[in-house]
Amino acid sequence: MNQNYDVIVIGGGHAGCEAATASANMGSRTLLITMDMNKIAQMSCNPAVGGIAKGQIVREIDALGGQMGLVTDATAIQFRMLNRSKGPAMWSPRAQCDRGKFIWQWRKVLDRTENLDIWQDQVEELIVTTETQQTKRVTGVKTIWGAEFHAPCVVLTAGTFLNGLMHIGRRMVKGGRIAEPAAERLTESITQHGIRSARMKTGTPVRIDKRSIHFEDMRQQDGENDYHRFSYMGKARPLPQLPCWECYTNTEVHETLRSGLADSPLYNGQIQSIGPRYCPSIETKLVTFPDREQHLLFLEPEGTDTNEMYLNGFSSSLPMEVQIAALHHIPALRDVKVYRPGYAIEYDFFDPTQLEHTLESRVISGLFMAGQVNGTTGYEEAGGQGTLAGINAAMKAGTAGCSGTAANQTFTLARDEAYIGVLVDDLVTKGVDEPYRMFTSRAEYRILLRQDDADARLTERGYELGIVKRDRYNWWLEKKKFIEEIESFCDSFAIKPRLINGALEALGSTPLQYGCKLTDLISRPELSFEKLEDAVPELKELLNRPTNRREEISEAAEVRIKYKGYIEREKLVAEKMHRLENIKIRGHFDYENLNAISTEARQKLAKIQPETLAQASRIPGVSPSDINAMLVLMGR
Repeated sequence: MNQNYDVIVIGGGHAGCEAATASANMGSRTLLITMDMNKIAQMSCNPAVGGIAKGQIVREIDALGGQMGLVTDATAIQFRMLNRSKGPAMWSPRAQCDRGKFIWQWRKVLDRTENLDIWQDQVEELIVTTETQQTKRVTGVKTIWGAEFHAPCVVLTAGTFLNGLMHIGRRMVKGGRIAEPAAERLTESITQHGIRSARMKTGTPVRIDKRSIHFEDMRQQDGENDYHRFSYMGKARPLPQLPCWECYTNTEVHETLRSGLADSPLYNGQIQSIGPRYCPSIETKLVTFPDREQHLLFLEPEGTDTNEMYLNGFSSSLPMEVQIAALHHIPALRDVKVYRPGYAIEYDFFDPTQLEHTLESRVISGLFMAGQVNGTTGYEEAGGQGTLAGINAAMKAGTAGCSGTAANQTFTLARDEAYIGVLVDDLVTKGVDEPYRMFTSRAEYRILLRQDDADARLTERGYELGIVKRDRYNWWLEKKKFIEEIESFCDSFAIKPRLINGALEALGSTPLQYGCKLTDLISRPELSFEKLEDAVPELKELLNRPTNRREEISEAAEVRIKYKGYIEREKLVAEKMHRLENIKIRGHFDYENLNAISTEARQKLAKIQPETLAQASRIPGVSPSDINAMLVLMGR
């Protein structure tokens, strides 16, 4: 079997699904190759989407015409907006999903996407052509069943399957996920061309039978049922909304777990690779925090039609009998029945500093990488990379239906433009020594990168690319018009003290001595549109004018008014950094012989070969004095 495509995507996980739909929706003939069509976009660990900073990434994927937000809204069984006690730059949507329905919703999306074919198989080799001594180009893939497919662009999104090795106690089994085979020869077919690889580790908790749980000994955690959605095009959540539950470990649990540490792959030398710092196993928590007498656990439903539940916070690779014995010491789980124990998995990844910001390899032209193969962890981080890689693969293949100046160019996102931009720049510039997870603290411009304004930042760019369709673009234009009308009204509407002071005193806000604009009142932390609507009937009439997504529009306008000063200040800082982004330096310096900068800077710059001076400034070990020296040498 031998067929030709524009883009081939290897792997049907979250990165692969987004890459395949992005490429196909841009007009490229795309092939998605996956081991199991019944496990498309499998949620291998927690059946939830979003969370701190991760929720912002999903909204960015959605604003760019991606699918994760729509699929999440269609399969959500609990929704919450996290960090509401903080400012809007920190608000992050999170949804618990029905794991099985999530898969089949994605299958429905893929099956209905034009220009997209699916082939169930396992890729074992890249077909690479050596054009010159320094130039290599991918031309296709070969599978374990002898199929051969050709394309000028290939997107690798193999997740944890590359030489995957699972651990439970001292037992080891090859696999990419529980009961699924590993891809054993693909890594070697890539590293033989000079791409560096290493090993990482991640893990997942025990799965529990709901019928064996004493819920009366747990605290119920309900979700929210307001207007918030993940997708800007999302509709009301169709599935029943279910609660989650909280409980704690105790000293008896800890003693039982410690008794098994000698057989823990993490501590007996069996696992050498590094796991995620911010999502540690329960045994790592015990070793790192020996004085803690309890750790919080969340029990989360896997779906509306199953008894399976996920024990968040209890990731482990201890022997299964130790895991189960420890669970029995938790009052709510004293009679617990387990579907399967937790396990750890080691897998190959590739050094992301060998990638361009488009996620194309610097070593093999036409090869793009996205997801855990780049050293990241999380469905959202994978989906964001997949979207970017799919877009750029379609553009490089020369078949994307871009409009305007976007045609035949590359697509990248700056650090002040998207969390996806922060993610990719961190990977390409700094590399990884542990699984990379996104946090709001990684973004220096997080006031600009809020969850409420992803469409304002990215939808028009997506429309220029051809990935955002006309209905989404028209909705954004309508929403933009209403937001601007509300802002203009608030900037011009005069407030008289005698008409408003009674309402202000009732709301616990300081009365006015002089008149002001409505904007000045909205800027007060204790006031909001909702609190002022009755006192200012003209405002209420204006806010009720939109018939579609009224609350979403009001929230977006209010945030922009309330934080206008902070937003403008951060834009100025970002604009200053853009000046360094415009100074291209790749190919201008022989770093190894550049004595004006430090030895560490020479080594780091020679390895990474940054594209711009701004990227160079973000490399660990490159100091401001090194940047100044390079500026002088460039005559700037």
